[in-house]
Amino acid sequence: MLTKYKKLTRALGLAIGLSWASASQAQVTLQPAAPVDSLVRPKPVSRSAIPFEAGRLNAPVQPNYTNRRAEYADLQREAEALERQFNFVRRIVKFVSPSIVHLEATKRAETGNGFSNSKIEEAGAGIIIDIDGAPFVLTNRHVIHPADLNSIRIETNEGIPLRATKIWTDPSTDVAVLKLTTSQPLTPAVIGDSNGAEVGDFVVAVGSPFGLSHSMTYGILSAKGRRNLELGSKEIEIQDFFQTDAAINPGNSGGPLINLRGEIIGINTAIASNSGGNEGIGFSIPMNMALNVARQLVSQGQLNRSYLGVQLENAFDIFTARRLGLKSTSGALVKVVIPNSPAAKCGLKEGDVILHFNGKQIENDGHLVKQVGLTKVGSRVSITIFRDGKVSQLNALLESNPGR
Repeated sequence: MLTKYKKLTRALGLAIGLSWASASQAQVTLQPAAPVDSLVRPKPVSRSAIPFEAGRLNAPVQPNYTNRRAEYADLQREAEALERQFNFVRRIVKFVSPSIVHLEATKRAETGNGFSNSKIEEAGAGIIIDIDGAPFVLTNRHVIHPADLNSIRIETNEGIPLRATKIWTDPSTDVAVLKLTTSQPLTPAVIGDSNGAEVGDFVVAVGSPFGLSHSMTYGILSAKGRRNLELGSKEIEIQDFFQTDAAINPGNSGGPLINLRGEIIGINTAIASNSGGNEGIGFSIPMNMALNVARQLVSQGQLNRSYLGVQLENAFDIFTARRLGLKSTSGALVKVVIPNSPAAKCGLKEGDVILHFNGKQIENDGHLVKQVGLTKVGSRVSITIFRDGKVSQLNALLESNPGR
């Protein structure tokens, strides 16, 4: 039923294939919210905290309603106050819905003998964006790959079918773009600055969980900068995910993560799960990164990744950091410098710890990979390193990745 699930490092189960096989195959099992024995029981209240009057305990103060009509009127006033707050969430969803599409892709399923003799249908979502005045759909690569154009169905929230004429995909970021041709007026999404998103921000997720198109959930932004996740075929090399507790299930892939302003700040991509369903840990590609990749795919046909020319130590722990003279593991430890690479030309050496790259503090090796890969080819960047107990500055001219 649910496909492509892998396990996260450190025993977290992660589903990169959030797309779903077939609505007819879904089996939904209802479970109680929590066993009675697991409910938190209230703590006993000290008798000294309860007021006495005339030798007996005071009963909790309750409104003295003379009739049910007065009680009902009071209930309505309190409900209206809450509805005004919830109406704001409804307005967000109403605002963004015209920019969200439902996607279905029919793919060939590989069998054990190497022949493709069966088909599967996978569902997901996408966002209508504007690039140079033309309409496109932004989604995840794994939602549509490896289906061909004629096997992909796109539908607006009003059920209007759209037709794609070209597809671009990038496996290193799991981003895909589809060019649209239509006589229908389309509503591009309002794009937010994902760099300004903060942990604790309220967010809304919209997608097609289990094929149920345009489903909405909400939560908060739980964390930023999640990297080094084991995702599917391990093709996703550039990682910088948002984490959210908004309910994300198979089929939410490609759908938007939205802030309170109705702006798209992320593309929902993966979940950490032992069951294959939502367990409160979802991952989204920040919109700044996704849009940067999408524009390069459309203009150049591929993501033109920059190249520094180093291999990094992914086991850079606190003991190694202290041995080198550092107080923390912030940074990326250089294990190998490739000859004639930009790193070699600027003077980087094995054992250097890269602390800053192009003005940004480096958190770990995955962070550096992301920063280098998404920096424009030909850029001259500053690199702050720690070597032999001293901090020094280097300058490198980035080249195009020779592997692409």
